[in-house]
Amino acid sequence: MLNRRRILVGAAVAPLLATTRVWGEAPGALSTSSLVYVTPLKSDGEESRCKAEVWFVHEGGSVFVVTAATAWRARAIAKGLTQARLWVGDYGVWRDSGDAFRQAPERMATAGLVTDADVQAQVLQTMGQKYADDGWDNWGPRFKTGLTDGTRAMIRYALDS
Repeated sequence: MLNRRRILVGAAVAPLLATTRVWGEAPGALSTSSLVYVTPLKSDGEESRCKAEVWFVHEGGSVFVVTAATAWRARAIAKGLTQARLWVGDYGVWRDSGDAFRQAPERMATAGLVTDADVQAQVLQTMGQKYADDGWDNWGPRFKTGLTDGTRAMIRYALDS
């Protein structure tokens, strides 16, 4: 029987189902994982040696991260290297994982720097909600200050279809 409660529950679950289709092999991974693993691709399409496990926000078909402006992820974009590979899951520090993160669903993405202050504020607010119990009180102000003074960069990884 269709009633208001079922409609409201359906509306709440629909975005989760859409997320599931994005990373098909990992139901709900983007909504449950605290990390994505990222590696920029070199101009020849090979993975860079630099990889990272990072906090993220998934919104509108994109993954947003905040990183040091000097990190290879940000510098690669400045050099025109905008292609990246992402894996979703939590396998700990990538160097210590024995490449376990490679077993996670992977996606290709196109990276770009986010400089719009309103977008940055929205992503930081969502990150604050997501990571409230994981040290956001410490990292949130660092991210915000760093985005303002240029020591941090926000990257949008638009997921390729």
